Amino acid sequence: MSGESGQPQPGPSHAGLYLEHRERDKAGVPGGVIRRADSQRRRSWIQKVIEQITGSPRQCVTLSEVVPVTVLAVQRYLLEDEPRDTVPKPPLYCYDVTISDGVYQEKCYLDPSLNFLVYQNILKVGIEMRISRVSCLYNEKRLGQGILCIDKVHCGEPLDVISVETPFRNRAHEEKPERPLRGGKSHYLALWNNEDPYGDIWKTNKQPEEFNFNNIKIISLSHLELTWNSRKNFPALLVRVLHKSKLRYYGKPNKKMIEPYQTYLEVADSSGMVSVILWNTLCPEWYKSLRVGLILLLQDYTVKKSYPLRIQPDPVDPQMKLISTMEICLNLRDPPTNIVIIPEKQLKSEWKLPKLINRFITRSELDDMPENSICDVIGLLSFVGRVQRSKKKENSEDFWSYRWIHISDGTSEQPFIVQLFSTSQPEVFENIYPMTYFVCTQLKVVRNNSQVPKLLYLTTTNESRVLTTGGHRGQPYTYDPKAKKIIQWIKTKTNLEAKNTVIGGYYPYPPVPETFSKYSRFIKAESLLTTISEVKKVIEDLQYREQKRIAIQGIITAIKYIPYNHSAGSAPAPEAFWNASHPSTSQAAGKEDHCHERGSKRSQDDRPMGSQHFQYTPMVLSLCAKRKILQGPSANPVPVPQPYSSAQMKGSKHNIPSRESSTAYATGKSRRIINDRWESRLWRDKKFSLRDHLHYGHVDPESIPRKFILEHEKFLTQQFNSQPAKYIPPEGKPPKLDEFQSALSLGHFEVTILGLNHEIAIDVAFLPMYSPEDVQASQIDTFLTCMNFSCVCPPEAPGSGRLPDPKALAGDIVKAAADLDRVHIIGILDICNLGNNKVEVCLQKIYTPE
Repeated sequence: MSGESGQPQPGPSHAGLYLEHRERDKAGVPGGVIRRADSQRRRSWIQKVIEQITGSPRQCVTLSEVVPVTVLAVQRYLLEDEPRDTVPKPPLYCYDVTISDGVYQEKCYLDPSLNFLVYQNILKVGIEMRISRVSCLYNEKRLGQGILCIDKVHCGEPLDVISVETPFRNRAHEEKPERPLRGGKSHYLALWNNEDPYGDIWKTNKQPEEFNFNNIKIISLSHLELTWNSRKNFPALLVRVLHKSKLRYYGKPNKKMIEPYQTYLEVADSSGMVSVILWNTLCPEWYKSLRVGLILLLQDYTVKKSYPLRIQPDPVDPQMKLISTMEICLNLRDPPTNIVIIPEKQLKSEWKLPKLINRFITRSELDDMPENSICDVIGLLSFVGRVQRSKKKENSEDFWSYRWIHISDGTSEQPFIVQLFSTSQPEVFENIYPMTYFVCTQLKVVRNNSQVPKLLYLTTTNESRVLTTGGHRGQPYTYDPKAKKIIQWIKTKTNLEAKNTVIGGYYPYPPVPETFSKYSRFIKAESLLTTISEVKKVIEDLQYREQKRIAIQGIITAIKYIPYNHSAGSAPAPEAFWNASHPSTSQAAGKEDHCHERGSKRSQDDRPMGSQHFQYTPMVLSLCAKRKILQGPSANPVPVPQPYSSAQMKGSKHNIPSRESSTAYATGKSRRIINDRWESRLWRDKKFSLRDHLHYGHVDPESIPRKFILEHEKFLTQQFNSQPAKYIPPEGKPPKLDEFQSALSLGHFEVTILGLNHEIAIDVAFLPMYSPEDVQASQIDTFLTCMNFSCVCPPEAPGSGRLPDPKALAGDIVKAAADLDRVHIIGILDICNLGNNKVEVCLQKIYTPE
């Protein structure tokens, strides 16, 4: 529903707006929690709203009394069985919002025109919200069926204390399995992606059971391959699961499918390996119970010709035959498939089922692995990044969820760098933290040796599975020689090493190539360069935790060093973001209430603010190990001084003074340096006559990597996960994120880039890593060395055992930027929406065009 129409809408398949439960059974409370006695003495605001809307003939009511309510759940689903022509270009997904007034809970339908509040993580669980206009949606085919629709809302700050003990006013909202208010027989999806199983439709109760094989005829896979076309009935299959894919959700509007899911198993017997597909309702029934390594007896299946475009994973055993001409189909109906998990103790040698084999490699072996190789890794997590998202397709509502992690195994100073996408294991993906014993299978090698810095990392595939502490017992790999050696190494780790692990923060990977020509090879021509005036639109289009990399042209006209302050917060409270105007000199700076109503466009005040982008550029691969500078055909790396050397960079166009020549900077006619800041004469002349000035140079607490503390692992893990769909009560009084020590010793820099036409400027953040304990060391170059050296740390003074003063190093970085006065540069920016109108914009690399 959209617009201001008050007409009844086809709607709910569940709910009952007018089913009043004033004398509710006290035991009928979610989770069996008895509601508080004081709730009986207060009148429910929700109940009063229901009564008010009942007496309104227009079914759309501006409420006379607006009181704060608490958001307890925000749940997403595909809208099915609804006319799609009533609203032009309706959104693919809808949201139900569960609120509490302290007496009752009520599940409400969020008008689709307000969906952007969820996209931006403004409307989220745990906040205080004021609803000022509501309407009623009816299903005219049902008696008394109506739901409450939120049409105008004001979202406030997160609450410190939230009661979850209130019951639902409508008993239908407590039914299991939990179903959406609209959408026929649809079900809830995970809030931020479609790969993760979510909700109570997903069963976990399938267990191995002793089976009597008398009178059971079993056929081998190779024999079935030869005869399936001429058979009507298929004998049973006895196989072992070698691989299990993540879930694929293929639901679409107007397609009346119950649980439209699909997943692949790669199963094998002594004669070969074949793909098995689980369809639809069978996925919620079986997916979470089927593990790699299980023995399955499959009966009443169907066989079809395999899908030609799908690439099967190769068998680990090179002697095993890959059967790619057919696929085994399992469905709950037509015919109803019979699946039995056979206990391992019932395994007979004459079955000759293959053993589960892993392809473990060590970090020292990774350097020699060819691109696209498949491998398994085992080790200790030393860094766990925040959850991020990327669009599956342009203009799509579907996203991938992923995070960057580091795995150490003791065979190299360098860790495995892994891009870990969601593997349909949310119970693992959302609960990993440093110092965890970690296994990840079916990883693909990504490398580019011609790039500087060299590109080398691992990424998950469709069949990747993750196991962590608590899930290793009984796994065959615990007997693998490589795994056993690494396990022994893990046991030797000390508490001191644990203190050097890191969680969260912005992670600028993969690195940008050393030349703009190499960078441009992977970008579409029409989106290669973005004007500074278009950056605002790019930011507005990003959704929560979505990250995008763009290139802009301009001139660096100012830089300011901002030291890290552990005791002070880095960002204003969320409400300040809400009420502040968009960070632009072209807009008013006054504060306004942050209200949203049905059918209204997103206002200027709802645009994300510059949330201090913190470019976390980890820079210590090996302390002060310089990399050779490569000059490209279409762009040249900008030269900068070595912090504690007067030597100039080879091939440089500019003469870079040493540290001793800082006086020349201070007395130069065209630029001015005062220790930790510099601005050019061009900036002094232009900054007050700009058409617009975008301020995105700050650093949000979420962007800073934190030293991991095991005692606070739950809090830290939650901070860097995605926002949950349901409110999770904290254990005791939670700390504040900025109370945790930064993994960085150096602060950040605010860099001002003026557009080539001198009409618009943008402040962006640059934050170099400066720490001898940097466990996020990787092949990422830095602004200090124009992204062509791998560290910012100068050599330690002989015998001192200490690194130079961060302030001195900051001064060198400022002087390096000053040398770029009036030089046209191409800046590579990483932009990420942090939610709640906060955004980080980070300078990742700079080029100078020829």
